[in-house]
Amino acid sequence: MQHPNTQSDQRGSKTRSRPRERKIRSSGQSANQLQSEKNIPELFASAKHKTAEDTTPSPGKRRKREHSGSIEKTGRPVAEVLRPEQMYDFDGKSIQKEDFVDLTESTPSSPSNSRLQRPPNNLAPQSGGTKKLVVKSIRRVSKADPNGYFNSVWSQLDSGLSAIFRGEKISLEELYRGVENVCRQDKAPALFQNLCEKCTVHIGAHLRAPLIQKANNGASPVDLLRATLKAWSTWWDQLATIRSIFYYMDRSYLLHSTSHPSIEEMGKQQFRASIFLDTGLKSMILQGACNLVSYDREKDETRFDGELLRKALDMFHTLSVYTKDFEPKMLGASQAFLNEWSTVQRENLSLARYVEECHALIEREILRCRSFGLDTTTEKDLITLLDRFLVVKQEAVLVKTQKVTDLMAQAELDFLKQLFLLLQRKDLGEKLRPAFEVYINKEGSEIVFDEQREAEMVVRLLLFKKKLDSMWEYSFEKHEGLGHSLREAFESFINKTKKSNMTWGTDNPKPGEMIAKYVDMILRGGVKAIPSTAGGTIVDMTNEDDMDEDTGDEDIQINRQLDQVLDMFRFVHGKAVFEAFYKKDLARRLLMGRSASADAEKNMLDRLKTECGSGFTHNLEQMFKDMDLAREEMASYKEMLQSLEKKPPVDLNVSVLSASAWPTYPDVTVEVPRAIQIATADFEQHYKMKHSGRRLVWKHALAHCQLKASFPKGKKEIVVSSFQAVVMLYFNGKAANETVGYAELQAATSLSDEELKRTLQSLACAKYRVLTKTPKGKDVNATDSFAVNLGFSDAKYRIKINQVQLKETKAENKETHERVAADRHYETQAAIVRIMKSRKMIMHAELVAEVITATKSRGVLDPTDIKKNIEKLIEKDYMEREEGRNAYTYLA
Repeated sequence: MQHPNTQSDQRGSKTRSRPRERKIRSSGQSANQLQSEKNIPELFASAKHKTAEDTTPSPGKRRKREHSGSIEKTGRPVAEVLRPEQMYDFDGKSIQKEDFVDLTESTPSSPSNSRLQRPPNNLAPQSGGTKKLVVKSIRRVSKADPNGYFNSVWSQLDSGLSAIFRGEKISLEELYRGVENVCRQDKAPALFQNLCEKCTVHIGAHLRAPLIQKANNGASPVDLLRATLKAWSTWWDQLATIRSIFYYMDRSYLLHSTSHPSIEEMGKQQFRASIFLDTGLKSMILQGACNLVSYDREKDETRFDGELLRKALDMFHTLSVYTKDFEPKMLGASQAFLNEWSTVQRENLSLARYVEECHALIEREILRCRSFGLDTTTEKDLITLLDRFLVVKQEAVLVKTQKVTDLMAQAELDFLKQLFLLLQRKDLGEKLRPAFEVYINKEGSEIVFDEQREAEMVVRLLLFKKKLDSMWEYSFEKHEGLGHSLREAFESFINKTKKSNMTWGTDNPKPGEMIAKYVDMILRGGVKAIPSTAGGTIVDMTNEDDMDEDTGDEDIQINRQLDQVLDMFRFVHGKAVFEAFYKKDLARRLLMGRSASADAEKNMLDRLKTECGSGFTHNLEQMFKDMDLAREEMASYKEMLQSLEKKPPVDLNVSVLSASAWPTYPDVTVEVPRAIQIATADFEQHYKMKHSGRRLVWKHALAHCQLKASFPKGKKEIVVSSFQAVVMLYFNGKAANETVGYAELQAATSLSDEELKRTLQSLACAKYRVLTKTPKGKDVNATDSFAVNLGFSDAKYRIKINQVQLKETKAENKETHERVAADRHYETQAAIVRIMKSRKMIMHAELVAEVITATKSRGVLDPTDIKKNIEKLIEKDYMEREEGRNAYTYLA
């Protein structure tokens, strides 16, 4: 390295420096003479930093200089010695030839070389400033012929590629260097062209030719596919090695080229062009993959190879032949398969089995798509085909009414759920509505009009409703349309009317009556009266939040049961029938004190008021008020007796009822015992003194008594009806073994044949037989005779045998139905008159429609009955028929 003070006319030859960084070393200088070895960027960075620190003196302070120990003979002033890091500090000005020293030319005889051996601290700078130093590459570029060098490198590469294609292992470093050097000489295009030609020849001769030969030898499509995958795997491994050799060309030239692909892409194109552009080969290869899918669909495990299919699909994706070639072929094969499969399964399987197989097939197809790497587009197209062939084209079979109703009748909830989900794939779940409605109407009508199981109607309806709710919630997933069908169909059949013996020739709906009787049974008997079927099946115990800790609380269980009954009661239009029978049953419970729970009675009344309005429950509420007033009245009467110190012959308890609020009861003739006549007369006198102008009508048929009886085997307290008491008291004046004939009893009690036979049957033929009948039998005849049963005994002291009062007779039932029907006619006529009065003139069809709407809250009327009431009003001159027109005119 030459000192800056030394004059030198040596001119360094200019050489092209290489782009990569190189360490600089001065020739002939030992390592200990340099403080450090740095590359060019480090030297420039450190030099600038030091110059900024050392060349800028601080104000008022002289810069400290280091002087050499000797002074040159030239007599020049001693210059400061530069530190090594200051030797490469340049001011950025243009460099003249005479201002730099070329270190690349080192001549042993040059005088400058001797000065390079001096230590850095003995170098004194000239007073004129520092010299500029340019460092050039010491590597010389070969002057060889570029074309010759390219041919030499390609010869090595050609041999290396051939060895790779033969599967031999070679050293890649020398080949990589050759590729790099060639690319630096701008020979990359020619090199890439040679590589493409070499690969094309190899693929055609060593990969494609064996496949064609295998295909011509009769190989199956699956075998050809397996051979193609083997060839592809071999080529892919070879391509990876080729890319390693030509990596420099791939990243420096091909990466930025718009006309040439990368080596990896070139390899894919070469293989695709050689193998998949051959029509015969491509068809068989794709068919092999489709055959594997078919084997999987046929569950042929011996021929299906899942790993082969997965690799084949991966190859199709890599070679970009999946979407264009394989997917259409596979979807076409799938379409043919699904068309045939659906036809065969539909003809050979039941609806339930067909639906089950469809779901299994759909699951398998989707699983195959996701397990073996099929595209999402393929999965979507395949699902479309599945829906079209399994659902849309088979819609008529899937929603066939007879088959669907059979599943519903068998309560196949799982199969129904699968059927619904299958139809919902194309939003066809609504198509089940007709079959659902037919099933509900058919099953419900059979329950309503079953005369032999009339007493079980409500329990069966509750079970049926529970079944339908479960079907709707679980199988149909609470589908809104099917929910509407459930309510509409249930409402339809429960309000159907038919003149039959069940309704005594009237068209009153029977469910209203049976619901009232079921409620009466629950309120009268409590939890024990709930049928076991209803208690075990209908009561919903699945909702733990609704369960009370004390499951034995009767009020909770009764209220839950009443809620279910009222839920069904909402479907009933003819609430007049329910009202009539409920009022009669409530009257019996109140008068005889047979309600299981007063709270349950009030809760039921509140529910009815909420459901039907205050007008519906007005009379029912009045009945409860009458009972409260009656208790107050009896308390007043007993206080009066105590004040007068008057003791009545019997302990009398009277309930004074409002005739308008309570049911109408027929007057039954009976010979009341003398003691009871005296007691009732005394109470009537007391009542009239308090309430002048009121008239009391005694209804002895509703009365009940408590008798004390002495039998040879013990004394008993017997609760009986008033008629039973009259008959039993008649035997007080008879001898122990004396018998009394039927005619004698009828004359003594003045009871009608029907009442007397019913009463004697309850005393002599029921569970508690306080009388004996001769001859024995269940029926009472006019020729029978009766006597006191001297052998009567029972473990209980207090016995109730007045249940006969709680049972409704056929005559009472018929009377109630006829009265409801008559009230219905009066209501219809009143509605017709109101409409005619407001319209003056109206067509027949319009009048019928408006009457049905006006009376719908009390039940749907039959147009025939409306026409009969119109004729009655015409006869009564409320309206007249227009001549020549089907219209009516109101007569004021």
